[in-house]
Amino acid sequence: METDHAVAELLGLDTTGLLAFFATLPAPSIEEMDGEYTARLLAQPNLVASVTGRGTVSNPLAPWLCKAFRPVDGQTGRGYNTFRQFGRIRQRYAMHTLIAPSRYDGRPAYTLVYRAYASMCGVINMVDEVRRAAPGVYLGIGTWGFTARQRRIPLPFLLTGPVGAYRGDIGTARRGLTPGPRELPGPKEAAR
Repeated sequence: METDHAVAELLGLDTTGLLAFFATLPAPSIEEMDGEYTARLLAQPNLVASVTGRGTVSNPLAPWLCKAFRPVDGQTGRGYNTFRQFGRIRQRYAMHTLIAPSRYDGRPAYTLVYRAYASMCGVINMVDEVRRAAPGVYLGIGTWGFTARQRRIPLPFLLTGPVGAYRGDIGTARRGLTPGPRELPGPKEAAR
């Protein structure tokens, strides 16, 4: 019942409420995030983000189904997103995961860095932060953009699970990429 209550609470909050709630939550460990987690957008901060987000992940021809993760070692992990494209299940948008300071409050967050792999999400500098709202319920705040200002716009989402096993690694790693201030700004960028 705690899971249902947590999901209902997250669905009822606006973006400001979601950010405030996010600041109270703990980061899951690298080991905890293992498997596939159903995914859906939560309240977005403005009309542009709502239309863009819904058009990207709620497209009836290729709806967003889940994010998936696996630990690599005690410090890092890997992951991907899953979509249903014309009736087929497809994994896309590989990511590198680690625990890093949140851009919002400097506290630890389970962080998804897409630039570590060659994909459109990497090109647009997408980074997600995830914290645990309840057992099996996670609040995520995504960002993307080419400027610090763009990357300050919070794009909340909900993960629940795990609901299935990790299907396998995808993606081509960018050689020599060490996540830096663009990917892991901590609270400095949010304050600008």
